[in-house]
Amino acid sequence: MTDLFSKFDPLIQQREGLLATGVRDPFSLVMEEVKSPTVAMCNGRETILLGTYNYMGMTFDPDVIDAGKDALDRFGAGTTGSRVLNGTYQGHKLVEEALKDFYAMDHAMVFSTGYQANLGIISTIAGKGDYIILDIDSHASIWDGCKMGDAEVVPFKHNDIEALEKRLKRLPEEAGKLVVLEGVYSMLGDIAPLKEMIAVAKAHGAMVLVDEAHSMGFIGPNGRGVAEEQGVLDDVDFVIGTFSKSVGTVGGFCVSNHPKFEIMRLVCRPYVFTASLPPSVVATAATSIRKLMHAGNKRAHLWENSRRLHAGLKALGFELGTQTPQSAIIAVIMPDLERGAAMWEALLNNGLYVNLARPPATPAGMTLLRCSLCAEHSADQVEDILKRFEAAGRATGIIGG
Repeated sequence: MTDLFSKFDPLIQQREGLLATGVRDPFSLVMEEVKSPTVAMCNGRETILLGTYNYMGMTFDPDVIDAGKDALDRFGAGTTGSRVLNGTYQGHKLVEEALKDFYAMDHAMVFSTGYQANLGIISTIAGKGDYIILDIDSHASIWDGCKMGDAEVVPFKHNDIEALEKRLKRLPEEAGKLVVLEGVYSMLGDIAPLKEMIAVAKAHGAMVLVDEAHSMGFIGPNGRGVAEEQGVLDDVDFVIGTFSKSVGTVGGFCVSNHPKFEIMRLVCRPYVFTASLPPSVVATAATSIRKLMHAGNKRAHLWENSRRLHAGLKALGFELGTQTPQSAIIAVIMPDLERGAAMWEALLNNGLYVNLARPPATPAGMTLLRCSLCAEHSADQVEDILKRFEAAGRATGIIGG
């Protein structure tokens, strides 16, 4: 009899080999208490958080918390139903109104997770006989949305405008085409040349979907993402986003100006056949989104943090994922998984939590430590982070000295 788990044996062996070195499991850290957007108790020690997507620090905003408590008291703990049955409460409509106001778009549709938003929109929009043209480094939820649908999938080299154009030129002119891009790519924190790519897509009659999960709230004059920053938001057909990063809670969404968009509520299976978000969650999200519309000072401070940390790590001799800071994500490239894990643990033992990222999640098979900055990190905390990186880097031999 075939053991259905045998396909995972190489990963099991890799994990066992890593843990045999004495390193704790980097993928099962437990936070015993979270004190603020930037500090938590981990392994009984107060730890600076540099491995969350809490970019704008909204998880502890007093207005956000109060909105959640009020909704919990008024509407209960959950909806126990789909949006098309009993799962649409007042709060779901309010958060969709907040999204429409935030993006200045006509339609907004909320999903239970950001992953589900990509899964649902992509698999529903592009069907049999259509083509999805996507960046090879696209997020797993984008790839899974492609698998779930019946469209033919055409990948192109990461952030390569010429490669995108070549793919589009080969496709039938009359076919339906959806180009899927991301504003910020989550592993290296690099941004896409959306202006040029969208121009190419439109020249070949393609619709465009941009996932702004890692840029919403932070990048752009109004925090609408890279498409806004590059002046092409009006040319994007669908913007996908999430509540689990800058918004500070959980959930996903799609906004659009397409006049037929509302039919998606009846044909998008991951929307129709899933219980809706709890009332407390949509209440916190709506409050957070409206506050992010007026968060220019927080955005400016987050950019300062990103520039300071990037420059400091570069000066210490670490290899970084981008030559310049492009987002709130700064990737520190490790020589291999074993030394990356050792560096991760050295940082944790010194009171600093970052993400250890490994293949196949990372591009080109690299291992990296992913640092995600927050608008609530103080300048002193960033300096402290640099000191802890220097100490851990020297102790593990990642940097010299």
